[in-house]
Amino acid sequence: MEKVVITGMGVLSACGSTPAALWASLAAGRSGLGPVTRVESSRLQTGVCGEVRDFQPEQHFGKEVDFLDRFAQFAVVCARAALADAGWPRRLDANGGPPPHRVAVITGTALGGVESEDQGFHQLYARQATRLHPFSIPRMMFNAGTSHITMDTGARGISFAVSTACASSTHALGEAWRMVRHGLADIALAGGSDAPLTLGVFKAWEAMRVMAPANGNPAAACRPFSADRAGLVLAEGAAIFVLERESLARQRGARIYGELAGYGASADAGHITQPSVEGPLHAMRQAMESAGLAAEDLDYINAHGTGTKLNDATETTAIRQLLGAQADRVSVSSTKSMHGHAMGASGALELAVSLLALQNQVAPPTANFTRPDPACDLDVTPNQARPRPIRALLSNSFAFGGLNAVLAVKAYR
Repeated sequence: MEKVVITGMGVLSACGSTPAALWASLAAGRSGLGPVTRVESSRLQTGVCGEVRDFQPEQHFGKEVDFLDRFAQFAVVCARAALADAGWPRRLDANGGPPPHRVAVITGTALGGVESEDQGFHQLYARQATRLHPFSIPRMMFNAGTSHITMDTGARGISFAVSTACASSTHALGEAWRMVRHGLADIALAGGSDAPLTLGVFKAWEAMRVMAPANGNPAAACRPFSADRAGLVLAEGAAIFVLERESLARQRGARIYGELAGYGASADAGHITQPSVEGPLHAMRQAMESAGLAAEDLDYINAHGTGTKLNDATETTAIRQLLGAQADRVSVSSTKSMHGHAMGASGALELAVSLLALQNQVAPPTANFTRPDPACDLDVTPNQARPRPIRALLSNSFAFGGLNAVLAVKAYR
């Protein structure tokens, strides 16, 4: 089995629409959260979210845009950027590209084409429409991001979509890693996208009473691990990566961001919304074991860190049980404090952040931290980025429904 390396990435987030812009914002502790503009905010209790504010579909698509919901647009644009970043042609079936049947495409999404669904249902129920948009089903289906990437790039290998709530893109990346590692594909385009900023989704999350209020300062609404944390901030975004066999990447002289070295997945088999310690602990342990990592090898963890009372405390306990005395020397941060919770895309965005942390040898901060919580007694890198050696890291995603996924990354040498 070969090593799997990451050679390209494309991102869209509230903190920037290129890896460089995303890193500049996070390293400076600068939040991308702000007032809601995509939904009539007078009907909302929260009023804050993370929007991809500079995205213009017409800059990327022609008439085919009619077939694509916003989440699928995000996926395709990020896949194009990832291929360019990796030095591959946009059409993988062109001269100089890899064999198309050896290219896999696996994406994750929590909500799929929910914007198209929301618009259709408004027409149907509020306006008494008798028929919907003829492309409603292709726009809403969860595999639309995957399918449009294959059509845009010519990739013809194993391709599917994953939907496991907030762990979707981490599961997608983990399964892509398995395929490349075990020789089922030479290359995989993998990651995730979500565009959940609709009235229906906002109101559904508000009903759960886990949304952070703006309180006059939307940029500081999300405060993971802080004693005064008040909930999560909904966001949209996407990140897609090029995963390759090490020998192929080296043969063509590709720049390598890092080795995707391990993957763990588990189920709590408990409560539908309340996380356990055992499930996340098992997924982290699996990821480290498959990567050949001991506790003393780990330097950084990009935490799931939603900013809710229960999640952050539970994740802290799981990390302490995983690392024991080594937990005190590991930098931990939740960058959701700045880019928000992009649902199924969160894990992919956070892998991008983790790779950039590895490249820069800097742990990004947990922004908006005000005072410690004894239940979250880790080094959460409060408010300021910290230069430090990073040899290996974990990126955590723990979803409603008790489905957990964790990626382990090593510096490539």
